[in-house]
Amino acid sequence: MSKTYRIGIIGCGGIANGKHMPALQNQPNAEMVAFCDIVVEKAYEAAHKFGSEGAKVYSDFKEMLKDGSIDIIHVCTPNDSHAEITIAALESDKHVMCEKPMAKTAADARRMVEAAKRSGKKLTIGYQNRFRSDSQYLKKVCGEGDLGEVYYAKAHAIRRRAVPTWGVFLDEEKQGGGPLIDIGTHALDLTLWMMDNYKPKAVLGTAFHKLSSKKDAANAWGSWDPDKFTVEDSAFGMITMQNGATIVLESSWAINMLQTGEAKTTLCGTEGGADMQDGLRINGEKHSKLFMNEIQLDAKGVDFYDGKQESPADLEARLWLKAIEEDTDPVVTPEQACVVSEILEAIYESSKTGKAVYFE
Repeated sequence: MSKTYRIGIIGCGGIANGKHMPALQNQPNAEMVAFCDIVVEKAYEAAHKFGSEGAKVYSDFKEMLKDGSIDIIHVCTPNDSHAEITIAALESDKHVMCEKPMAKTAADARRMVEAAKRSGKKLTIGYQNRFRSDSQYLKKVCGEGDLGEVYYAKAHAIRRRAVPTWGVFLDEEKQGGGPLIDIGTHALDLTLWMMDNYKPKAVLGTAFHKLSSKKDAANAWGSWDPDKFTVEDSAFGMITMQNGATIVLESSWAINMLQTGEAKTTLCGTEGGADMQDGLRINGEKHSKLFMNEIQLDAKGVDFYDGKQESPADLEARLWLKAIEEDTDPVVTPEQACVVSEILEAIYESSKTGKAVYFE
């Protein structure tokens, strides 16, 4: 019989309530036994809704980590605290799932990788878009070589007007950036994963503050306060890889563009191509004729055993626990996530200096 894993949640805000805790609640081998938030009322609410009998509540994560009975920690806090909490949790002999992005800075991401190696515990990052049905299908297509060598790709994370106006999303000090580090990170992770290429050579990028100064702006979640909008409203990058492959990354919370879409990728290979712009489409050439196939997938989730389906969040949670149980690499390795953070930081640096950033 599988072990039941005792899990602690640090940060009981939107992403914890929207993804982590509901998904863990659906896993038969998981129980949430501890909850921590600096606003302790949020921790009490989470414990009441998702906790096992006798679940403990904390306002200080360091006190939670003293509990040797906890097996796994999920870090669901603002970006600037990811590294501190993750490293402390690993050093207290606990496996860690940390929300994306891995860290506010690339240096912190590298520290997290090293901490995982030192501790011997598992670390993964919450890139849940890998677990969508279209992503899972396309990964198999890429893995079987149907696209050949993917030498050009686009990573799409474009919102026309959907600036998150709650929490600390607009605070550069807390988050490290805006749409690039928030949603661009998903698109880049997805693209690198499909290409199976984690060796960047050079990055050229630009970040813009063009619409953030507008008052009473139209926005999906209500107008923003321009004085508190300290992050970029859009950012773009061109990444060249050591093997010559090129990726164009586009991200925005607010831009005058009608073709939108988040966590999507376009891939161009020597044998075929694929894109997620209007559903999943595969294109290529066969018998001297061009073809394009629209792949019909159930949008609700990914096929599971006994004819069941599970949501991307549930699949992410199940495979995370399975990796711990079977002592295998998680689907998202810390080394992969670290490269994403290094590229994002290079785009920001390039935008500030006006020069390309080269990787050793």
